[in-house]
Amino acid sequence: MPDADWDLFQSLHAVLAAGTLSAAAKSRRLTQPTLGRHIDSLERQLGAPLFLRSPRGLQPTDLALALKPHLEDMAAAANAAIRDVSQSADGGGGVVRVTAAEILGVEVLPSILTDFREQHPTIDVELTVSNRVEDLTRREADVAVRMARPTQNSLVAKKVGDVGFGFYASPDYLARHGTPQSLDEVQTHTLVGFDRAQPPTAPGLDIGRAITRDLFSLRTDNDAAALAAIRAGFGIGVCQHQVGRRSGLVPVLTGTFAFRMDIWICMHENLKGSRRMRLMFDHLAASLTAYAAEAG
Repeated sequence: MPDADWDLFQSLHAVLAAGTLSAAAKSRRLTQPTLGRHIDSLERQLGAPLFLRSPRGLQPTDLALALKPHLEDMAAAANAAIRDVSQSADGGGGVVRVTAAEILGVEVLPSILTDFREQHPTIDVELTVSNRVEDLTRREADVAVRMARPTQNSLVAKKVGDVGFGFYASPDYLARHGTPQSLDEVQTHTLVGFDRAQPPTAPGLDIGRAITRDLFSLRTDNDAAALAAIRAGFGIGVCQHQVGRRSGLVPVLTGTFAFRMDIWICMHENLKGSRRMRLMFDHLAASLTAYAAEAG
């Protein structure tokens, strides 16, 4: 086939990521008919359909699914190239893309990144907040804050400490329902926890029964939403000790239920020579070391 236009592949990547033509067109800032023509043109050049139209919407064909990982690689490389060329001539500015888990990204990093920006006003920050592990080898992000030891050999990684977790509830909830005194009793309370994505720590925790979704009265896979529900007095849930204290929550069963997780700062080894990447890496390492050192 003749060389296909990268613009067409960008549209295919957008549809695969968004799931619908309308959402993909919005993400690409195109009209839906224009994006539809991109897909039609690419199908003609490839000589095979990329999507099956059904009452349930667009269903990607095997060809589209086979292309998906390559398109993700290409998109990540293109975005990384844009960040790299954003650096100013004197090397003092540019863009750094940071990824972090939901609670760290929402509750902890904003003040840390504010301090960074005050110190380095020519460096812009892109923040991805997700419990999904971004692939640093593909430059989906430049610097990552992770809650587990990285396994890829090509990464520069530094453990900056660990954080403790436990049961917490709002004072209002405990005033209305009382404070449980045992793990058996806590299971009779209204609990906030996961929905479809069981946290990797759950199988190793012992509360006297298997930790499954039916244990919870509010189920969500968004940690920030779970924390908001605990703050609102919906029920008892798990959160970091530092976040619980900052939120005015009350620890429950402190001597009975607790666990800890590491905090790691990571970036690809090829970025060690970039001044702005090193500045961000070192700033996050110092700031999160201090955060982890808070009692808890």
